Amino acid sequence: MAIRRALISVSDKTGIVEFATELAKQGVQIISTGGTQKLLKEQGVPVIGISEVTGFPEIMDGRVKTLHPAVHSGLLAVRDNEEHQAQMKELGLDYIDLVVVNLYPFAATIAKPDVTYAEAIENIDIGGPTMLRSAAKNHAFVTVVVDAQDYSQVLEEIRSSGDTTLETRKRLAAKVFRHTAAYDSLISNYLSGQTGEVFPEKYTVTYEKIQELRYGENPHQKAAFYREPLALGGNITTAEKLHGKELSYNNINDANAALQIIQEFEEPAVVAVKHMNPCGVGIGETILHAYQKAFEADPVSIFGGIIAANRAIDEATARQMHEIFLEIIIAPEFTPEAREILQQKKNLRLLKLGEIRKDGKETFNITTIEGGMLIQEADRHRIGEDDLKVVSERKPTDEELKQLLFAWKVVKHVKSNAILLAADNMTVGVGAGQMNRVGAAKIAIEQAGDKARGAVLASDAFFPMGDTLELAAKAGITAVIQPGGSIRDEESIRVANENGIAMIMTGVRHFKH
Repeated sequence: MAIRRALISVSDKTGIVEFATELAKQGVQIISTGGTQKLLKEQGVPVIGISEVTGFPEIMDGRVKTLHPAVHSGLLAVRDNEEHQAQMKELGLDYIDLVVVNLYPFAATIAKPDVTYAEAIENIDIGGPTMLRSAAKNHAFVTVVVDAQDYSQVLEEIRSSGDTTLETRKRLAAKVFRHTAAYDSLISNYLSGQTGEVFPEKYTVTYEKIQELRYGENPHQKAAFYREPLALGGNITTAEKLHGKELSYNNINDANAALQIIQEFEEPAVVAVKHMNPCGVGIGETILHAYQKAFEADPVSIFGGIIAANRAIDEATARQMHEIFLEIIIAPEFTPEAREILQQKKNLRLLKLGEIRKDGKETFNITTIEGGMLIQEADRHRIGEDDLKVVSERKPTDEELKQLLFAWKVVKHVKSNAILLAADNMTVGVGAGQMNRVGAAKIAIEQAGDKARGAVLASDAFFPMGDTLELAAKAGITAVIQPGGSIRDEESIRVANENGIAMIMTGVRHFKH
């Protein structure tokens, strides 16, 4: 069955003139609408208007033009059904064999910072999705194209046999339904946001594939990397890779973890991450100073780690980074001198973020479970000095308070149960992901060694009893920050007071599983 008639109506006109020109050369009659029809005529492509097919003018500013039986009968008629054939003949209707449609740019419209509600609504396509769905449903007979990337294959098959293969039509139909589902998802989420529905009865999300990955968390697992259609800049999905091999699944997870931590800081800061936990974080007057602090925090674990910085990487910092093996360096920018130094290592990935956003629109975290998913607001809570409650007899010194606030910014990003020690504007011990809080404290204190004496301690959740404070006192820790809220808070307060430890409660827990 040859393709004789095609209906073309596209918002994105990339490649459409060349495609339509070749269709016409193959003897295909082209029907078109509005701006597409005008463009094709101007380029000398033989085309008839949709009104010549429907016998009805395009009305209501083009809102109603293809929603007509003459169009949808031509798309939905089952070609080997005798009753359908008879009805088509009786009504003087003709088949449409090829549909080429892409939709009003709803995503691009709502991405504009000054978009109005009326403008967004006006860019909801009705006729386009309807034609696409009709043609895709009837893909046994109708070819439907929604992506300019498919023009060449469709033309190649038409040149070869006059028609497309069923296998191609199935593939294109599946792509259409993915496309319209994603389109509807964007619309429903936009309208839900406008009406303030945070957790609607149906929750749909859509993502666009960036690339397939070599494998997932382990080599036997397949994986791919996707981003939100409206993702803002300043994150891993939009970062520009300046140098190095492709990112792996684990690289992306670690890089995202590093970025989430670096977003906490205004002053020059550097974060080193291994297995999605910070192994070293430092702040300083310059990015070089911050890097030196992050390196000193754990010079063993930083080897093979992921580094994130919130300032441009300069020549001096690059020279020191070049001395060790790193997987990735993430920064807003790299100076030309820094790039020249770091690019000497062919596998080292350099990711340029541009502006590091602290107001990302990614408001929710989604976690899949067997048979379903969990969704929650992202943990973007930040505290200031006014939120702190001193519960010990001794108040923290100004320096201790500075270190406690630094430690609190980092511990919220450590896997629970989490204990973190800090001193001199850097982490000195991290106990992550333990089954009990005492175990996490032991790991952090052991890692810190002599640096534990005079350090401060942050805990992501309350102490269920006083044993963690007893360990802290023996190690020489002088101040503690924790949420509080345990029925045995008084026991921890008593231990703190007995050992001269200043203790602050925040009233906020930061579990991270």
